[in-house]
Amino acid sequence: MSMRKILLTAFCMAVGLTAAAQDEKKVTLSGSIQSDVLIPRDDEDIGASADGDWAKTNTYVELNLQSRYVDAGTRVEYLDHPLPGFESDFAGWGVPHFYVKGHYRTLELTVGDCYEQFGSGFILRTYEERSLGIDNALRGARLQWRPTDHLTMKVLSGKQRRYWSHNDALITGADVEWDVVLPRPSAASTASSSAPLYLTLGASWVNKHEDDEDIFVDRTHRLNLPVYVNAFDVRARLQKGPVSILAEYAGKSQDPTFDNAYSYDRGHVAMLSASYSRRGMSLLLQGKRSKNMSMRSRRTIDGTSSRINHLPAFTLDHTYALPALYPYATQPDGEWAWQAEGSYTFPRRTALGGRYGTTLKANFSHVRNDGQTYYQDLNLQADKRLSADWRLLLMYMNQRYNKTVVEGEGGMVHSDIIVADAKYRVSPKVTLRGEAQYLFTQDDQGDWAFGLVELSLQPHWMITLSDQYNVGQTHHHYYQASVTYNVGAHRLQVGYGRTREGFNCSGGVCRYVPATSGATLSYNYNF
Repeated sequence: MSMRKILLTAFCMAVGLTAAAQDEKKVTLSGSIQSDVLIPRDDEDIGASADGDWAKTNTYVELNLQSRYVDAGTRVEYLDHPLPGFESDFAGWGVPHFYVKGHYRTLELTVGDCYEQFGSGFILRTYEERSLGIDNALRGARLQWRPTDHLTMKVLSGKQRRYWSHNDALITGADVEWDVVLPRPSAASTASSSAPLYLTLGASWVNKHEDDEDIFVDRTHRLNLPVYVNAFDVRARLQKGPVSILAEYAGKSQDPTFDNAYSYDRGHVAMLSASYSRRGMSLLLQGKRSKNMSMRSRRTIDGTSSRINHLPAFTLDHTYALPALYPYATQPDGEWAWQAEGSYTFPRRTALGGRYGTTLKANFSHVRNDGQTYYQDLNLQADKRLSADWRLLLMYMNQRYNKTVVEGEGGMVHSDIIVADAKYRVSPKVTLRGEAQYLFTQDDQGDWAFGLVELSLQPHWMITLSDQYNVGQTHHHYYQASVTYNVGAHRLQVGYGRTREGFNCSGGVCRYVPATSGATLSYNYNF
C-alpha cells in the first residue's frame, strides 16, 4: 500500500474515532475558507496582461477535527488558474495536505503533513506562507515527547512538498530544548536583582539523504555529489527581568547545489540578539553572519520552493507602500547583517508627552558582504495623539538598496521617504484615515508619490481609495478602490485597480509579482 493510501486511511479512521466520541461532547470542528480572485484586463500602459484567463484565483478550504486523544485535518486547494507571479508548477488543484495527530499525556505523534521549526530556523523551518506561494511541509511522521514541563524532544522524518508532488530527498531531524529556572536570590538581594533567571538550551540536527545524479561541470567532468548532508544547530537564551539574550550557531556539511554554484564549501551562520523591554521603553540589538547556508530538498532547484531552512533578513518588514517599494531578500551565499531598534514613550502630561503621550521609534539595519553594501535602512517614527479624536504618525526613512545584488541589475538605489498617517474619529462608529507618502530618488525610476483615504464604518464597512504615482520617469498611476464588508467570521472585499510590478516579501523571502490590472474579490471565513 502506498504512503498516500496509508495516510488517507489513517485520516478516515481518525474522523471515525472523533465522530464516535461526539456523545462525550469532546469533539470540535474548525476550519477556514480563503479565496482571492482577480478578473484581469489587458493594460498596455503598465504592461499588464490577462493571459487569456477571464479569472484567476487562489482558493483554500481547511478543515480540522480535535478530540481528547486524536486530531485530524485536511486542506483542499484550487490553484488551477493562480494569481499572477507564481511559478508554473504552482498551478493545480487537489488535496495536498492532510494529517492525523494522536496525543496522550506527554507524547504527541503526527502522521501525514506537518510543519516544524528548530530554533530560529537556521537548519529547519517548514511553514506555509500563501502570499509567497510557500508550503514546504514534510510528509511523514513527527514525534514529540515532553517528559517534564522543562524538557521537550522531537524527532521527525519525511519528504518535502513541492507544489503538487514531493521531492525524493528524505529529510530527518531531531531537536531537544531544556528550560531551566534558576532559584530566586536570597531576601538580602537588591530589588533590581530579585527577578528569576530563565535559561533555555537547545540543540538540533538535520540530515538530508538525496541520491546522486549526473551533473557535469563541463562535458567530461561529473560531480561527485554527497548523498548525505548533515546540519546542526546549538543555541542558548538567557532572560532576567526585562533583559533577554539569544546566541545561536548553525553549520552544515558539504552541499553543492544550484544556489551555491555547486560549491563544496561548508556553510555556517552565527547570530547574537539582545533585547530590553519595560513599560514605555524597548531596545533591540542583533547581529548575524551567514555563509553558504542555502538548504534545499532538491539540489537543482532555484526559486522559492523546496527550502529546508530559513535565514531571517534582520531588516524591518515595512507595511507602508513606498517604504516597502524596495524590499530586501536574504542572500544565502553570505552576508553580514546588523539591526538596532529602540522606542520610548514619553508619559502623559509631560513636556514632550503632552496630554496623551508621545511615542518615538528608531530602527537601523545594515547588510553587507565582501566590502559591498547590500541594503541599509534608517527610519524614524513619531506617533502622537493630538486630541481625543485625532492621531498622527510621522515617519522619515533613508534607504540604500543594491538592486544588482537583490534583483540582478539596476545598481545602488538611494532614496529618502517621508510618510504622514493621520486618523480622525468622526463618531464612535465612524473613523477617517489618510496617508501621504513621497519617495525622493535620482536612481531607478525616480520619485514616487502615494496617497490613501480610508473610511471605516463600524462594525461592518470599510471604503478605501489610493493612488501610487511615478513622478520621475513613467508617470503611471497605480490606483486602487475597494469596499470591505465584515460580519461575524466573514470578510468580503471587492476592489478595482492597478498593481505595480515588483516584489512581495516577508521575512527576507521574496516573490516577483508582475503588473496587474482589473477587478479583485477576496473572501475569508473562519469557524
